[in-house]
Amino acid sequence: MKLTVKAEEMLAGEHGPARQWAVQHQLQVGRMFDAADMVAVSQAHMMADPESIGIAGVELVEGFASLPEQQRRVVIPMITDPRGVDLNYYDPLGQTEAMADLERRFIAACRAMSIVMTNTCINYQTVMPPVRGDHVAYGDTGVVIYSNSICGARSNFEGGPSALAAGLTGYTPRYGYHLEQNRKATRRFVVEKQPQELTEWGVLGAVIGRLAGSYWQVPVIEGIERIPTSDEAKHMGAAMASYGSTPLFHIVGITPECNSLADVDAENLPVERITEQQLSELRGSFGAQGEKVDVVVFAAPQLSLVEMQHVAGLCRGRQKHSDTAMLVCTPASVYTDAKAAGYIDDIENFGGRVLQGTCFYQQYAREIGEANGWTRLLSNSTKIVNILGGYGYKPALASMQECVDAAVAGEIL
Repeated sequence: MKLTVKAEEMLAGEHGPARQWAVQHQLQVGRMFDAADMVAVSQAHMMADPESIGIAGVELVEGFASLPEQQRRVVIPMITDPRGVDLNYYDPLGQTEAMADLERRFIAACRAMSIVMTNTCINYQTVMPPVRGDHVAYGDTGVVIYSNSICGARSNFEGGPSALAAGLTGYTPRYGYHLEQNRKATRRFVVEKQPQELTEWGVLGAVIGRLAGSYWQVPVIEGIERIPTSDEAKHMGAAMASYGSTPLFHIVGITPECNSLADVDAENLPVERITEQQLSELRGSFGAQGEKVDVVVFAAPQLSLVEMQHVAGLCRGRQKHSDTAMLVCTPASVYTDAKAAGYIDDIENFGGRVLQGTCFYQQYAREIGEANGWTRLLSNSTKIVNILGGYGYKPALASMQECVDAAVAGEIL
């Protein structure tokens, strides 16, 4: 790999051991993917919840944080994905004090490195959305697919260490979706049934992701008759990435790189139709009508302010069932605005709980399920029901309206 003069200096240790480690890591990743050189990135976003990184990961970051200031600080704006414990108003759901202490240690180390603790998987809605052609180093799969597809930015799925390395160097290896030739369509889908509310957009994304089935497949989608809202695109992309490891999709006439099929070299690709039956079958696999609900979860992705408004409106003047819990996950920045608007009070008066800066499956989901005796979980997120079967839950899928109604009834209606 060709390195810049500055990167060569980092590799030689002239800018301290943290940056030396970072370039060494990037060389390993770059060689794995046959990267010719590095590309400068404007932002980094790191997935690093303590459940994933463990004590070893926290100790690595603490070691960097102990270096002299000039050696430890990140060189580009760098933010974080959701945390594993909500420490703002500390009242654990089932997490232990050891888990919370690991969070505190990691947060302190990140702050020493000038990493901003945004704790969000919707930074493209809350912090600083990337623009078309902007090279970034993002970690969360939902963040990457939205930023690539809807914003037209350039990012691969960056693992936690790779995102940290990008923050320390200002570069990332130039491979994958940083290269124009890899952003062309490889699969062509035509939608026969129009999605309406958020869950239907998520189901459509899941069906396409499952059919694409590979990180290196780029779907182009025809037949969408209206421009999706940011939240609808968010649910679609998050589900597509969850079911297919997909980091980029195009919608003809809607997404920025695809005014026409010709823009993404898709005119001659065979047409694959997404039928109503396929959508119904996927959604039906998460049906559980008439069953008792232990917990209703709104998360994965975290909720925007508009979604918070919607949930609050559905909860206002009602009361959840005493045997059903309801959790709502949102970034701290959205929480502040939602509190000022009265949405938090509406949800809490209903009996729900709003968590700041966490996302359900990243906050020791298995442990809190066991601690609370939760098995049957209901959500409007197609992404989360795909994940949580592996955490000991029986997940079910419904619209936001149906989820709140179920929380009131204590069962899936």
